[in-house]
Amino acid sequence: MDYDFKEIEGKWQKYWQEKEVFRVKPEKGIPKYYLLEMFPYPSGKIHMGHVRNYTIGDVFARFKMMTGFCVLHTMGFDAFGQPAENAAIKNKTKPDIWTYKCIDWMRQELKKMGFSYDWDREISTCDSDYYKWNQWIFLKMFERGLAYRKTANVNWCPTCETTLANEEVVDGGCWRCHAEVKQKELKQWFLKITEYKERLLEDLKQLEYWPKRVVTMQTNWIGKSQGVEIYFRLKENHKIIPVFTTRVDTIFGATYIVLAPEYPLVKEVIKGNPQEKKVLKFIEKVSKESKAVRTATDIKKEGVFTGSYCLNPVNNEEIPIWVADYVLKEYGTGAIMAVPCHDQRDFLFAKEHNLPKKIVIQSVDSRQSTVDQMNEAYEGDGLQVNSGQFDGLANEEAKIKIAEWMEEKGIGKRTLNWRLRDWLISRQRYWGTPIPVIYCDKCGVVPVPEKDLPVKLPAEVEISGRGGSPLAYVKDFVETACPECKSKARRETDTMATFIDSSWYFLRFCSPKFDKGPFDKKEVSYWMPVDQYIGGIEHAILHLLYSRFFTKFLKDIGLLDFDEPFLRLLTQGMVLKDGEVMSKSKGNIVDPDSIIKKYGADSLRLYILFAAPPEVEMEWSEEAIEGTFRFLKRVWRFLEYQPKTTQGKGKEPALERKTHRTIKKVTEDIENFKFNTAISGIMELVNEIYLAIGHRSQDAGQNPEACSMPACRIGGQPESIEEAIRTVVLLVSPFAPHLAEEMWQELGNQESILRSPWPKYDTALLQGETVTMVIQINGKLRSKVEVAADISETKLKEIVLSDEKTKPWIKDKPIRNFIIVPQKLVNIVV
Repeated sequence: MDYDFKEIEGKWQKYWQEKEVFRVKPEKGIPKYYLLEMFPYPSGKIHMGHVRNYTIGDVFARFKMMTGFCVLHTMGFDAFGQPAENAAIKNKTKPDIWTYKCIDWMRQELKKMGFSYDWDREISTCDSDYYKWNQWIFLKMFERGLAYRKTANVNWCPTCETTLANEEVVDGGCWRCHAEVKQKELKQWFLKITEYKERLLEDLKQLEYWPKRVVTMQTNWIGKSQGVEIYFRLKENHKIIPVFTTRVDTIFGATYIVLAPEYPLVKEVIKGNPQEKKVLKFIEKVSKESKAVRTATDIKKEGVFTGSYCLNPVNNEEIPIWVADYVLKEYGTGAIMAVPCHDQRDFLFAKEHNLPKKIVIQSVDSRQSTVDQMNEAYEGDGLQVNSGQFDGLANEEAKIKIAEWMEEKGIGKRTLNWRLRDWLISRQRYWGTPIPVIYCDKCGVVPVPEKDLPVKLPAEVEISGRGGSPLAYVKDFVETACPECKSKARRETDTMATFIDSSWYFLRFCSPKFDKGPFDKKEVSYWMPVDQYIGGIEHAILHLLYSRFFTKFLKDIGLLDFDEPFLRLLTQGMVLKDGEVMSKSKGNIVDPDSIIKKYGADSLRLYILFAAPPEVEMEWSEEAIEGTFRFLKRVWRFLEYQPKTTQGKGKEPALERKTHRTIKKVTEDIENFKFNTAISGIMELVNEIYLAIGHRSQDAGQNPEACSMPACRIGGQPESIEEAIRTVVLLVSPFAPHLAEEMWQELGNQESILRSPWPKYDTALLQGETVTMVIQINGKLRSKVEVAADISETKLKEIVLSDEKTKPWIKDKPIRNFIIVPQKLVNIVV
C-alpha cells in the first residue's frame, strides 16, 4: 500500500469537518481543559512560526481529548491594525475587504494542517459584534474613572501616523514599520492600569506554571521600587528639586544631579544663564528621540550643563545641575542624583564630561582604592566611607539609618516608586475600535449610551495615508447629536489600540455568539481560566499584562470569579533558517503550503516538533523533514503486515516490555511538552517492532531477506506485535493525526481515533529484565550480583565495586583492568 498522504489528509479533514469532531460544549462529570494559542494577525499566509505555535497546541489538545478531558480548542483572528490600512492603500482596496480576504486564506491554510479547532467558535476582532464589547468595557472603565483623557507627550510614528505605547517602540522604531519614532504632544485617552499595580505585582506569585523569565519581565515592567525622596535645593532661591533613589546609602557620593529635558523646572533653572540657548537646543533635539533610544544601554548618553547649582542636603556641598537624554520625566520625579563611583551609567557620563567622582562604599574584601584607580563603578555592597557619622556601617544597614536621619532632619522621606505608567490607547487610524465618546460644547465629554453600541466604523472612508485619523474626514461619522442635551456634537475620531482586542478575546471564545454581554458568565465559569496558553516571548509584557489587567477589572465589576486568566504558559522559540529568523525582507521564508504539497501536513507537524524542544529556537532543514517523511512511511507499512494463519499466537516479552515503557515515556513527555523526545521514543518502538517481525520470520524458517520489511505475510502474528502496532498508531496520532486516523480505520476501527482512550501502561511490565553477573577477581569467582539486563557500564562498575563480598578482595590494590562480558561476567584484574 502506498502512503498517499494527499488523499488521506483531504479525506480526514473533510471527515472532521462534516462530523463536527472538534465541536465542543460543557459536559457534566468530565474534566474540562481549555487550551489556547495566541491568535494571529491575518496577514493572509501562515508562516513557520504559526505552524510551530499551533502544532504544539494541537498535539496537546488531541492528547487531552484522548485522556478523557472535555477540550476547548479555538481559533480566531486579531484583525484590526495599521497593516490593513497600509495594505488597503497599496492594493487600492478597503481595509475590511483586504482583512476578510486574508482571513479566508489563513483559515484554509490552518485547516490544511489538520488542527483540531472548534471552528464554530471562530471570532474576528474587526466584527462589530465583537468590538461592540470593547466599547462596552471602555464605558465601564470610564464610569469608574479608569478611562480618562489628558494631554501628553507621546511616541509618534510618522509613517503609520499614529501614537505608540512605550512597549510598541522597539530599538527606537515603530514595532510595525520600524520607522524612527518621534515625540509629539496630543490629547489622548488612557486606561488607569496603575490602579491595579499592586495586584498585578502580587498576583504574579500565583503563576507557578509560568516561565520564570516571563514573571521576571512582568515584575521589572511594573517596577516597584522602595527608596527615599531626597530634597535638593536650588542654590539661587532654595526651591526644592525632589529626587527619588533606591540607593540612599550613596547620597554622600552625589556629585551632580540630572534633570529630564521635560522637567518642569528646567526653563526656570536656565533662565538668564549663558547656557540657556544651548540647553533649549538640546531639549529640542531630545524631543525627537524615542524613550527607547534615550534609555538604551548600548547608546552613548548626551547632556548639557544648565549653568546652575543645587545643594546636596546631607553636606550642603554645591553640585552642578545637568540635563541629559537618559533621564525620563515619567520615572521617579524626573530628576536623579548622580553617583559616578557607584553607578556605571553615571560613571561613564562623568568620565565623558569630566565631572567629579567620590567613593562612599568600599568593598570589604579589597584594599582601599582611589577614584583614579577605578575603571568602572563599584555597584556592590560594602562599608560606608566618606559618609559622615555613617562611616563604618554596612551599606544595607546605612540605607535604613540614613533614611531615618533624613526624615528627622526634614531633608527627605521614605517612599515607593513604580515604573508602570497608565496605558495610552488612542490611535489615529481608521481600522480599529471607535472610542465611544462624544464631545459637546455644552456638556463636555459624553459617553455613548450603551443602547447605541456598537459605534460602527463607516463603510465608506478614504484611506489616503495623510496625517491624523481617516475618520476625522467622514462628515456623517463625526457629526452627531449630544445624548444629553441633543445639541450638535462631534464624535471622537481616534480608535483603540489593538491590544484592547486581545486583552479579553479568550473570554469571548467561551460563548462567541452571546449577545447580552461580552460573554456568558455561566460558560466562562465552566471553561476559564485557560489551562494552557501558548505564544511567543515577544508578548511577555504587553499582551499578558493587559490581559491580566482586564481580567481583574472584569472581576471587580462582578463578571468573573478568578484573578488570573492563564494558569500555565509556554513560550515557543523562533524558527530560523541559515541562523536567522525567517522574514520576507531577508528572503529566507519557507512557505508551509509548498512543504505540505511535497511531504504532507503530518510530516511537517512531526518535523517541527522533532527538530527541537518547543521553548528553544529551531533551525529549518528540508533534509530533516525528508527523514520524518520516511519515518511515517515506515509506520504506514505496518498495514502490510498481515498473518496468513492464526498459528504462533503468543507473547514476545521483550517487545511487550518495550511497548509499555514507550507508553509511559511518551505520556510523560507530552505532559511536559518534551515532544522531541516523545517522538524519539515512538521511533525506537517502531524499530523494535521491525526487529520482532524479522525474528518471528526467522523462527518460522523463512528467508529473512523477505522479512526485512513488515510486508512479509508468513507465520502467525504474536499478540505483542499486534499490540505494539496499535500502540504506535495511538501514540503517533497527536503528532500525525491524518495518518493515524487512516491506519486506525484500516485496523478495523469504526470511530475516529480521537474517540479511543489513550493507551495505559502496565507497571509490572516496566521493570527491566534482570541477569546474574558473575564477579571474578583475577579470574577467580568471588561473588554474584543481580542487575538490569540493559545496565550501563558505569552503573555496573559502581555496583560491582560496592559489593560487600567483592570489597575484601580489592581493598587498596590498584585496578589494572575491568573486563565486562555483557550479561555474563565481570573480571577485575588487580
